[in-house]
Amino acid sequence: MASNTLSAAAQPRGGQRASAARLIFISVLVATMGALAFGYDTGIIAGALPFMTLPVAEGGLGLNAVTEGLVTASLIVGAAVGSLASGYCSDRFGRRLTLRLLSVLFIAGALGTATAPSITLMVAARFVLGIAVGGGSATVPVFIAEIAGPSRRARLVSRNELMIVSGQLLAYVLSALMAALMHTPGIWRYMLAIAMVPGVLLLIGTFFVPASPRWLAAKGRMDDAEAVLEQLRDSKADADRELAELKAQNEQARHRPAVKELLRQGWVIKLLLIGIGLGFTAQLTGVNAFMYYTPIILKNTGMGTNAALTATIGNGVVSVIATLLGIWAIGRYGRRHLLMTGLVVVVLMQAALGCVLQFMPQNLSQSYAALACILVFLLFMQMCISPVYWLLMSELFPVQVRGLLTGTAVSMQWLFNASVAFAFPLAIHTLGNPTFFVFAAINIGSLVFVFFCLPETRGKSLEAIEKHMKKAL
Repeated sequence: MASNTLSAAAQPRGGQRASAARLIFISVLVATMGALAFGYDTGIIAGALPFMTLPVAEGGLGLNAVTEGLVTASLIVGAAVGSLASGYCSDRFGRRLTLRLLSVLFIAGALGTATAPSITLMVAARFVLGIAVGGGSATVPVFIAEIAGPSRRARLVSRNELMIVSGQLLAYVLSALMAALMHTPGIWRYMLAIAMVPGVLLLIGTFFVPASPRWLAAKGRMDDAEAVLEQLRDSKADADRELAELKAQNEQARHRPAVKELLRQGWVIKLLLIGIGLGFTAQLTGVNAFMYYTPIILKNTGMGTNAALTATIGNGVVSVIATLLGIWAIGRYGRRHLLMTGLVVVVLMQAALGCVLQFMPQNLSQSYAALACILVFLLFMQMCISPVYWLLMSELFPVQVRGLLTGTAVSMQWLFNASVAFAFPLAIHTLGNPTFFVFAAINIGSLVFVFFCLPETRGKSLEAIEKHMKKAL
């Protein structure tokens, strides 16, 4: 790609800045097709489940409480495997090639879920799709962070979360429209088939973006890293400055222990544990209980299926607005401050929802009050917690093992997600509405964890963060 582009030195400064901004925009847009697929695949199940629970004779799969949780959680277990495997592939073969391989799995998995004739094959196809979702969740933020540079990193990595919630909104809107307009058996199959589209766009797009300059430098390909940096930075001076940092880091790496020895060092182990703890914090808010099961929660208040699907669009709208606010806030406030603010509101809303469902009579007022609690919860979850989580996953870990540790931490996050997705229908069936009080109690513990354990990373380059973590932990 560098050979077909004017060198940075040959371009006017304004032209170079515009060219760099354009290439970064294209690269982020392509990479976040993986996030869009992630969002759609995790969101569409909320619209598909009410139809999949219908008897086979009526076009469904005859799901019960157990198989409903199994179908939902199979994607998430696959995501845990995918995020872990993609960490290895990302470090070994590069971020760009990993995204290309994941796009093929997105397409195959979506096709499999849309055509699955039985619960067993549906679970298998959802697992394959989950590998792609999890791999994208671990690879996309790292790729964007390494493409973007320090000044753009927070804003651009946060677009990953924006595309996730946009995919979920798209899923909710299409679910409601298709439920209202289409009255054919197996309508859920059409909902699931649409997931192939972002996978195809991701596959095509990976042929038009550069490789990560940090990955190239880590592999000793300094000339290639320099060529990419000259395309991505506003001036040759910026590119040279970053290249010098990468060379210095590589020189230091020669004196570092091997990867196996590095993984035994206390500060690296503490970082990994913090990353895993953040995944627990993000998922045990209960956010995906709402993203997957809001229509079922609302139906339990007496709302009809189509009305519940339409109301769920509010989840997607609020999530998109909240993420836009989060992109603004994340550049102005520290990571710790945003996380703790979000967790305080999450605790309050989980407790409020439990009270609404437990003590209010079952009528339309209860439905609206429950929906209001869910929407306020999502506003602060998607503004203060989710964007910060994905940003921290892209910047916490040392470059030598960034792909591996990010993949491991995100993999554990997916396992926590799967636990919530599988257990929530059973918890509602056995515990009932007090389930939401349990979530509130867990989130108080998460707030304590963030307060005492999470270091601040705002305003530091990736290299500076690594030095800071080594000294601080």
